[in-house]
Amino acid sequence: MTGQPPLEEPQVSAASPPSVPTQVTAPGGDAYFNRELSWLAFNERVLAEASNEQYPLLERLRFLSISGSNLDEFMMIRVAGLVGQAQRGIDRPAIDGRTPGQQLTAIREKLAAISVLQQDIWRTLRDQLADSDIHIADEQRVEASAHEWLEAFFLEEIVPVITPQALDPAHPFPFVHNEGMGLLFTLTRDADGEQIIQMILIPTALPRFVRVPSDIAEGGEAIYISIASLIQRYAKKLFPGFTIAGDGLFRVLRDSDIEIQEEAEDLVRTFRSAIQRRRRGQVIQLEIEEDFDPQAEQILLDQLGVHEAAVIKTDGIIGIDGLAEIVGEDRPDLKFDAYSPRYPERVREHDGDVFSAIREKDIIVHHPYESFEVVVDFVRQAAADPDVVAIKQTLYRAGEQSAVINALIEAAENGKSVTAVVELKARFDEEQNLKWAAKLERAGVQVIYGFTDWKTHAKIAMVVRREESGFRTYCHFGTGNYHPVTAKIYTDLSFFTADPKLAQDAAKLMNFVTGYVEPVGLGHIAIAPLNLRETIFAHIDAEIANAKRAKPAAIWMKCNQITDQGMIDRLYAASSAGVKIELVVRGICCLKPGVEGLSENIRVKSIIGRFLEHSRIYAFANGKPMPSPDAAVFIGSADLMERNLDRRVETLIPMLNRTVHDQVLQQVLLANMLDVEQSWWLHADGSYTRVQAPPEGDSKPFNCHRYFMTNPSLSGRGGALEAGGVPKLSLRKGRAG
Repeated sequence: MTGQPPLEEPQVSAASPPSVPTQVTAPGGDAYFNRELSWLAFNERVLAEASNEQYPLLERLRFLSISGSNLDEFMMIRVAGLVGQAQRGIDRPAIDGRTPGQQLTAIREKLAAISVLQQDIWRTLRDQLADSDIHIADEQRVEASAHEWLEAFFLEEIVPVITPQALDPAHPFPFVHNEGMGLLFTLTRDADGEQIIQMILIPTALPRFVRVPSDIAEGGEAIYISIASLIQRYAKKLFPGFTIAGDGLFRVLRDSDIEIQEEAEDLVRTFRSAIQRRRRGQVIQLEIEEDFDPQAEQILLDQLGVHEAAVIKTDGIIGIDGLAEIVGEDRPDLKFDAYSPRYPERVREHDGDVFSAIREKDIIVHHPYESFEVVVDFVRQAAADPDVVAIKQTLYRAGEQSAVINALIEAAENGKSVTAVVELKARFDEEQNLKWAAKLERAGVQVIYGFTDWKTHAKIAMVVRREESGFRTYCHFGTGNYHPVTAKIYTDLSFFTADPKLAQDAAKLMNFVTGYVEPVGLGHIAIAPLNLRETIFAHIDAEIANAKRAKPAAIWMKCNQITDQGMIDRLYAASSAGVKIELVVRGICCLKPGVEGLSENIRVKSIIGRFLEHSRIYAFANGKPMPSPDAAVFIGSADLMERNLDRRVETLIPMLNRTVHDQVLQQVLLANMLDVEQSWWLHADGSYTRVQAPPEGDSKPFNCHRYFMTNPSLSGRGGALEAGGVPKLSLRKGRAG
């Protein structure tokens, strides 16, 4: 690998995975990895970044907190689902042949190991943060200078919002909400020696940590103490006349999946009810401190209905995800250098007029390296343009503060016909989406909720504009959500076009979602669950046919997950036919690469780095060596999962414009193939190892995130492209096609 100094043309080599013992397997369960264990392996890679000494300290803490929030969601959704299946006696095996009970056993064994590793990393980071004057104290380690302030804070800010409750027959056990934390105190009454157990639930309105003001802390150091530790420290003030014999912190995770029956008559009312039920779901995991009082622990187990197998005991911090609050500390020296995304220069060349730029030529925008603001401007300018007559858009996740939503409201208030497809089934965003839907409807937007049994996951916006030649439709197709926050950290593609054929297909897609009118005669766009799977199958089959004719045959894919058995089997067939297959799969991968007689021509890597790889790109050699101008290249909203292919409305968009085609294939996708600094190889035994950088002094390790941060994109450079001002990547050696 080489680095990418600006305005040079790096010649980059394709790395190869280290040799591992050949594994031979027959078709069947042994041909696939378990989905849940593969996800845990992904989270281990995320956790490994918390130990990456090349990263600034607070960024490592961020990865640790992300690993915690990832695991929470995994428990609340995936493990909860398996527990439900096991309780109902459902023995339907997973793709690898394991029953729900067998999967739960393997998961809990793995979770225990991950929990230990998280705490080990936490202790290391805590010590290193202390060396950098950021102290995360427990109730025993608070500087004397901060004691007075903390006590006053406790009495004035904490005591008014907490409610101690005795646990006895006269006081029913309180409800502990999902992700709720609480403290149990074992007390002895001084007057008569009677033992009492008290519970204090920590309100979600309180932060997880409180920071001692810098002017009070010694030397101006940053001192944090958790709210739980603060309560433990000053608990005697809550219980006068008692001696505290022991205390312990606990945390509860509940089943948070939402199931909606197909016959639901009122989807909005049904979801509001389901959200309430989710808060009271079955307890899936109880996290407690290692030295938790046995009597108090038994009370929790009995009252929460928790099996001992679902209890995680730790001698470290409870609720790893809460460390995200400390990442917000104002220490730029302990974080990645600030990065400001570029606004596409092609749009600037048209004085910021997005529609004029699209009219001249299709545009591809690469987030987060290029600003999401151009997507907002697409809708905002449409809202203000007197020649725009209609806007149609899908909304899966839009975030709490959405400029896109506000632009749609403005458009409706300006008298334009505005249609918004709001997906209520966007997990953990259901409540926010209900709020947006109500606000849009009040403004006069026609709000559609799509299908009851399918999620509308496609990312598409259409603007119909009156022009001299008649009505023209401008389209935006994305691989990511219309979410201004995630667009700063997720790598995604935004494709803008005024191609009439793509616009016709987009209109048919919207009519399918809003009126259930199944599209006929699609020209270019493939739509799930109608023909997206079959379209990818057809291109894989074409590569198999080319391989049998001794023509160049290769498949490059980049997505977040591969779990669909039919898709995996088709890729296995391609490998057996001699097709060279390169897969960049960030998360779950049930496909086994490098297995003799099955997948020896398939390589799989995962990229974990500063940004979250999220774009979906599918490319097929089409009879020429990869990468080439003749390759068939698509971007899409779908991963290769059964749910995406069969139970969601998704899109697969061909890159027909030459400039756009080249950027997606020969910059974005190729850079992902060539990355070594953030990449992990997947092996046939299910293990992942970091890609080895070239020997020291040979060349600088290639980092695809750094490459795109330091080099303008192909499309975004506008006229500079023809001037040769954009460094291009090329393969020097390797077997990438």
